[in-house]
Amino acid sequence: MSATPEGGGYHTSTDEQTLHRLGYAQELFRAMGGFQNFAISFTIISILAGCLTSYYIAFGQGGPIAVTWGWLLVGLMSTIVALAMAEIASAFPTAGGLYYWASKLGSPAWGWFTGWFNLIGQVAVTAAIGYGLATFGTALLNFWFDYPNTKEYIFLLYLIFLAVALVINLMNVSFTALLNTISAYWHMAGVVFIVVVLALVPDNHQSFGYVFGETVNATGFGGDKTTGFVFIYVFLTGLLMAQYTITGFDASAHMAEETHQASRSAAVGMYMSVVASVVFGFILLVAVTFAVPSTDGAIENLGFLVPWIWAESMGQNWAEALLFICVIAQFFCVTASITSASRMLFAFSRDGAVPGHRLWRQVGRNRVPQLSVTAIVIASAVIMIPAYWNYLVGYLVGTGIAVIGLYVAFILPVVLRFRLGDRFEPGAWTLGKHYKWIDLIAIVWVAFICLVFLMPPYKSSVPWADDFSWEALNYAPILVGGALILFGGWYVVSAHKWFKGPVRMGTEEELERLEEQRLGDFALPTESA
Repeated sequence: MSATPEGGGYHTSTDEQTLHRLGYAQELFRAMGGFQNFAISFTIISILAGCLTSYYIAFGQGGPIAVTWGWLLVGLMSTIVALAMAEIASAFPTAGGLYYWASKLGSPAWGWFTGWFNLIGQVAVTAAIGYGLATFGTALLNFWFDYPNTKEYIFLLYLIFLAVALVINLMNVSFTALLNTISAYWHMAGVVFIVVVLALVPDNHQSFGYVFGETVNATGFGGDKTTGFVFIYVFLTGLLMAQYTITGFDASAHMAEETHQASRSAAVGMYMSVVASVVFGFILLVAVTFAVPSTDGAIENLGFLVPWIWAESMGQNWAEALLFICVIAQFFCVTASITSASRMLFAFSRDGAVPGHRLWRQVGRNRVPQLSVTAIVIASAVIMIPAYWNYLVGYLVGTGIAVIGLYVAFILPVVLRFRLGDRFEPGAWTLGKHYKWIDLIAIVWVAFICLVFLMPPYKSSVPWADDFSWEALNYAPILVGGALILFGGWYVVSAHKWFKGPVRMGTEEELERLEEQRLGDFALPTESA
């Protein structure tokens, strides 16, 4: 933004004009380019985080076929979901993202439920990413310094990582944008390095038949049966690895108010981050699975499966090197996830939907919503407390909550856009007539996976089973159901009277005055229009 040379009047860039049309002033600092917008989603998806820290889920619940073919299936479906969302992101490039879309395409009630599912999913995915980082960090520190690999010390390391990521997120957005750019290159180079090492260093590799055809059932359902309906169920629950990994690409939408040419960049960043992750992730997973020393040994070491595979197949030194690459990538990932989640909390609070909203919508002198950042970190720490007692199941449940919360929030605006049909007004990027089949497939897929991931993953998770254990319970249905009752009941009893969806911050003149005030308050350089 800048002053016009004619008379000193105030005018805005195209991005800010779009933001004004949507009802908001340019409070956040627009410092990201298209690649940086792509990079934050690519970083949060983080194939060096999600699919490696949750590799044990697919391996134990389906085996190599759930790892490889499961990844391709979920990757295809997730790309379709991302395309459906990208079209809407182009039409409404705001930090509120999904909640704003649902409010405008439907009603305040749609926006309310979308926003809360999104916020819960954002917190859960941040927590799961951070806890996965802590497990890999524990394995690395155990190699280096004999750091205890017990659940108590994993949780302690988790809290330390969150604290460091908090400090970074309180800095200027230009710094976090730089980290996301570095992260994107680190992930791509890291995958190439790991794949080359896994191809050349191990003395023995599994066969193609093993990688693309071996089945494993370590769930207790049907004994170790790997045929029939029981195994189909086991295979479907194992898809959680891939579906959890390919989340967080809504970050491109949440960072729209900080991205140049957001109507196109946010849409492209969203679906390209998924496509790139599917390709690089598949190559990585195939390489890891070729290196599995033995199926029995893998089942016995599910808790630290990938570190075990690397140490057993190549020796400790190589395992340390690869773990170091992954730990750095995973730290980038949790830092970016906090950035995205805090912008969602900021935007939702901007419209009064969150208790304490006056705190969470505040912007610091560096134009970062610092209290929102802090709140996300604290909530992420709290949600993983059950992992203190059982870190394997606790992590699995955290991933399940993340997938359900995020994908429900992803799909509700798509349902509304599909219902609107040709009356939808697209932005700079559109699906054209292809929305009819793309949106429909996305809707059916999300409904399906939400049901699957609420089911018990192990026989010992079934309350009426003889070997039932409370430590193995999938408490995702309890938390998701409890949250739905809480914010659903809140809307029915109270919020429907005062929550009216996105609220304009003022007239065009008032928005411009607010932006001029922000520029003066923050003493940041202005941009040319």
